Amino acid sequence: MTSRGKGAPVLTSVSDSVSHPVSDPVFDLHTGGKLSVQSTVPLATREDLSMAYTPGVARVCEAIAADESLVHELTWVGKAVAVVTDGSAVLGLGNIGPRAAMPVMEGKAVLFKQFGGVDAVPICLDTQDPDEIVRIVTALAPSFGGINLEDISAPRCFDIERRLEDTLPIPVFHDDQHGTAIVVLAALRNAAAVLGRNIGDMRIVVSGAGAAGVAVTRMLITGGAKAGEIIVLDSRGCLHAGRTDLNPVKAALAAETNACGVTGDIASALRGADVLIGVSGGTIGEAALAGMAPDGAIFALANPTPEVHPEIAARYASIVATGRSDFPNQINNVLAFPGIFRGALESGATRISNGMKVAAATAIAKVLDASELAPDAIVPSALDPRVAPAVSAAVAEAARRDGVTR
Repeated sequence: MTSRGKGAPVLTSVSDSVSHPVSDPVFDLHTGGKLSVQSTVPLATREDLSMAYTPGVARVCEAIAADESLVHELTWVGKAVAVVTDGSAVLGLGNIGPRAAMPVMEGKAVLFKQFGGVDAVPICLDTQDPDEIVRIVTALAPSFGGINLEDISAPRCFDIERRLEDTLPIPVFHDDQHGTAIVVLAALRNAAAVLGRNIGDMRIVVSGAGAAGVAVTRMLITGGAKAGEIIVLDSRGCLHAGRTDLNPVKAALAAETNACGVTGDIASALRGADVLIGVSGGTIGEAALAGMAPDGAIFALANPTPEVHPEIAARYASIVATGRSDFPNQINNVLAFPGIFRGALESGATRISNGMKVAAATAIAKVLDASELAPDAIVPSALDPRVAPAVSAAVAEAARRDGVTR
């Protein structure tokens, strides 16, 4: 897949089409889409045509029919990923549907190719029924070496991913969950190093109990944080064992975290906390932030509007991160998913294990050596060319170590 050339100025609305054409560089960039298909073989002669297509291609088909594993070697399947969404939870825009989600999925495919050398195809499904999504993706799976689920709302996303993992012999990865969690773990490990702290000694508040919030919490626990010292909040307040209004995913999280049984709102949760991780949207007020312990960290990751503006966050924390590229310390999934899929595909992984996720987080964190770490540099830039190769190598090694390769 390659990016396409850009088109002419566009009209910003239907009413503009009557009398007010306006050139917008963002719309200009998207005109005609951001992707195209490019052949990897020449078709200059009759011999070229006879090998790339009939009759020569029939021999390759017969070989694959006799040994289906050859599809990974003799077609693009071994380096191709489907980027699948139902448009139910797109960025911070919510349930805007599959067509409006396409620019994001195209962008994801561009990032796969640019940073990981992985061909990716955006697939936007006009259904939000979990059973139908599982059925469609399962039927499409023979065309791909991996499935990247994207922008599917919680709690449906947990069930969809689990069922596809159980069904398919290829990696399935919901990036909103695990990509975010992997980069957060990498960032918090480096933030702790800058602050002279240990992640296991930090009190952590996770604002948001959707796909990202649940995965971040699980990943932090796997990566060394103490479960009892983590408080997770949803829209109704702190998750704790006494709540009776929780779905099964939240109830399991409540049983494992918040050992002190803190109840109430974000202000209650943040009293004495060392770290705030926002993955919920909305706004967290200064009065709540003022209760945090000194010399901590605030990761306000909602996009495009962080839960706390970085200038305000800096009044209450020594390290501030967002999900945006126009502020320091961008916690960006692009640090994870291109290298993860490249490593998974190159190693012939059949799934993404927890060991592979932790290996990816460790590799991202270690891209920056001690001399490069600083309060405004706890993760490498999304454009750092060292990231994807480091993540890919670490993930491939972990896949072989965990015994999940073909």
